Formats: sequence, C-alpha cells, structure tokens
Amino acid sequence: MPLATTDGYTAMLDRAAEGGFAYPAVNVTSSQTLNGAIEGFAAARSDGIVQVTVGAARYFSGPANDAATGARALAELAHVLAERAPGRIALHTDHCPPDDVDSFLRPLLAASRERVGQGRAPLFHSHMFDGSTLPLDENLGRAAELLDEAAAIGVRLELEIGVVGGEEDGIDRSGVAQERLYSTVADALAVAGRLANGETEAYLLAATFGNVHGRYAPGAVVLRPELLGELQAAVVPHRFRLVFHGSSGSTDEELAATLRHGVVKVNVDTDVQYAFTRAVADHVLRHYDGVLMVDGELGDKRAYDPRAWGEGRGAGDGPPGGARVRAAGLGGKRRPLTQPLAVSRSRRPLRPTTRSATIRRTTTRSDVTTTLRTER
Repeated sequence: MPLATTDGYTAMLDRAAEGGFAYPAVNVTSSQTLNGAIEGFAAARSDGIVQVTVGAARYFSGPANDAATGARALAELAHVLAERAPGRIALHTDHCPPDDVDSFLRPLLAASRERVGQGRAPLFHSHMFDGSTLPLDENLGRAAELLDEAAAIGVRLELEIGVVGGEEDGIDRSGVAQERLYSTVADALAVAGRLANGETEAYLLAATFGNVHGRYAPGAVVLRPELLGELQAAVVPHRFRLVFHGSSGSTDEELAATLRHGVVKVNVDTDVQYAFTRAVADHVLRHYDGVLMVDGELGDKRAYDPRAWGEGRGAGDGPPGGARVRAAGLGGKRRPLTQPLAVSRSRRPLRPTTRSATIRRTTTRSDVTTTLRTER
C-alpha cells in the first residue's frame, strides 16, 4: 500500500500510545538497506518507520555530496517502493543538529510545502530537530519555530531533551556529563509549557533516561525507564509521545518498561548496521576464492556479483546469517517474533570454497532487539 497519509501517521502514533506498543524506526543509508527495512517490516507483519540521518542522506546523495538532495532522493524512492509493501510505512529524518537546520531540515520542509501545494503528500512524515547541545531555552525556542512550520503542512516534529550519549553519524557525545543523560521533570514541564499550547500529543519527544547510541559492555549503560513515568506524571492530563533512541543492545525487559511509560517509536541503527555487515562478511568468508581472483584464478562471477552478497542484507536463520527480530512485549506480555528483520534469498547456489575454510571466523550472530506490533 502507499506510504501512510498525514492523517494515517497521526493515527499510527495514536494507536501506539493507546495500545501500549511502539513502532520500530530503522535507520537506512542506501537503497539496499531501505529495501531491507521494508522487507523486514513485511516479514515481521509490522507497520514501521524508515529514517535517515543527515550523514546518511549525504552518503546517499553520491557525487552531489548534499544531505538534502540525498534525503529527497531516498524519500522519492521510498514513495515508489512502499506502494508494493503490505503494511503502512512512514518516513522520518533523524538527528538534525542546529548547524544543519537551514541546509537540511528547512529545504526538506520547503519540498514538502511545494508538494502539499500541488495536492500531494509531504515528502517526509516527520523530522527530528536535535537541539540537545543548546541551552534548554534556546533548544525549545528553535523547536517551537520548526514545529509551527512543520505543523502547517501536516508534518510532525521530534525534539530531544537531555542528551543521548555515545556516537552516531559522526556526532560524538561520549564525553558528556552523566547527569545530562537523564532528562528531568523540570525539562518536561518546560517543553509542555513552551510547545503547541500544552498539547503534548502534537510532537514526538526524545526524553533521555540514560540511553546511549551504540553497543557497550553489560553494566556500562544504566537505563532508568521509570524516569519516563515521572515525566509523564508531571504533564497529566496530557501525555508525551516518547521516542527511545539508542535501543540497540537493550533487553526485552528494558524495552517493555519503556512501553509502559508512553514510548511509541523505538530507533534501531547499530544492530541493523552490524546485521548488514555481518551478512556481507559471512558471504565473503564462505566464498573467499570466488569473491577474489586469488593466485591467478578467475574467481566466480556468481560470488562477486554485488547482488549475490547484497541478497544477504538482513537475516535469516541460515546463511548468510544476520539478525532476528524479537518483540519485547505489549503491556507487559511478551509476543516473540522469529521472522527475519530483512529477508535473505539465495537465487543461485554457489559452490563452496576451500580457501575460506582456512580463515579463522570470529564473527558471531547478532540479535536485533526491537518492539514490533502489527496494526491493520
């Protein structure tokens, strides 16, 4: 079906908030990872969100080397591909820092404004402004301006309070003070008092609770999901639509706890990056002397054709390996899913190689932990 409409996206978020579940929001960087995410949603029988960062959009733009151009190209492609997908898919841009607002976010809003004027859907359903490096008052001031611009054309804004630690998209916040990893009730009250006349449902809020981008050793990251409940209690009778950044590596129990406190969108990046690369590495290790022309040999075109290793862009239980999707739960109930996050097909059998057997294989399988729920 086509991408979610503006009203359809609002309905998706409302259903998640009312039903106590969250949509997986998968970061993509290319047409392959875009297709992998769409196939993964279909295989898991889940609606979902595809998102792109400023850096990923710039990468997608190729020789143009322009993030706004790349984001527009990716979105146009997604609009076409999603028509053949069985579920609802929404498009989002992730983590736009203040310095990139005028060169990235506003041009995309302008493109959506033009489309809406032509009677078409906006290019993206939502955009994130990440002003977490700014003083709170300035962060909210700039967010308020962008929220008004976005709302005028039916686009939703996401903002961040506190700071998500770690490194993502070349932005390194691994050295941030520990206390900044945790949003406060005062932060939440400031957001509710400054934006959308107190209508907290009008935007998405990435309120931090110790979350960190990337994967870390057990015990290195201390999540406090109960803090989200404190923030929600402070704005009763309203309720925030919360976003969980840095979910990779989190346990099912941690994810389920965030759902109880109003998380409706769970971002997944690091785990799917690993799953993609793990599948490619697995193919190369299995077909080493087919992928490479070793010792004067000719290799095997069936092995080094990019489509051969590209078919393993996600996961299945068999070769070339990758990631499985598991549901953390719904309202405290676990609903495990074993469908692959991205479908792997092997159209043409490849002959096994002998040289690859001499290489020590140290890679391991990875589980992508997301929270999925199908809504039809």
